[in-house]
Amino acid sequence: MKNLVVITGASSGIGEELAKQMNAQGHPLLLLARRVEKLEALGLSNTLCMKVDVTDKEAFQNAINIATDKYGPVDLLVNNAGLMLLGQVDVQNAAEWQAMYDVNVIGLLNGMQTVLPAMKKRNTGTIINISSVAGRKTFGDHAAYCGTKFAVHAISENVREEVANNNVRVITIAPGAVETELLSHTSSTEIIAGYESWKKEMGGVLAPIDVSNAISYAYNQPQNVCIREIVLAPTKQQP
Repeated sequence: MKNLVVITGASSGIGEELAKQMNAQGHPLLLLARRVEKLEALGLSNTLCMKVDVTDKEAFQNAINIATDKYGPVDLLVNNAGLMLLGQVDVQNAAEWQAMYDVNVIGLLNGMQTVLPAMKKRNTGTIINISSVAGRKTFGDHAAYCGTKFAVHAISENVREEVANNNVRVITIAPGAVETELLSHTSSTEIIAGYESWKKEMGGVLAPIDVSNAISYAYNQPQNVCIREIVLAPTKQQP
């Protein structure tokens, strides 16, 4: 059996595809999400499925402890859980900003802090943070969301520098438009319609497996090779 892989937000989209891919590669898994029944429905072998909100640091730590007792130390953490609630700042519900920062930023920090001490002590390990092209440039109706993803980029690169001497890798994956559930959480039907129109103009967007393949590629490099960032998007995506 290979080393333990932990994936947050594994109940759909990129997380679900990555779970299936890592399972097929022989890794035991700890899958975390708020919809544990969807995790269990995947029916993957050597897999622990736990209902965890990534903003709950104690619950995150408890899940890691249970998994490491069963499968050994965490070799890969993929911080994939995220929210995308689009809107313009002058009219958007402020609770939506808070929710995005709690999950996209604080949840990510919770995950990193939970696994980093052991990784540094063992002088090995990998953390892959799922950001976005919206973490590198701005988009209309994305102000608060872009802020969270710019934060993911900055945090990831900063921590990468801090742990490099411990042979721990921190990798940022920045997808463009992907066919996931993210857009459905936006409350504005007008924004959703505009986004869907943009997707059609491109002739389609990335599939979750496209992003999963990029994650797997980066992780499966030798430990002394750190692909610091991968940006991928539909070929026709502009910008």
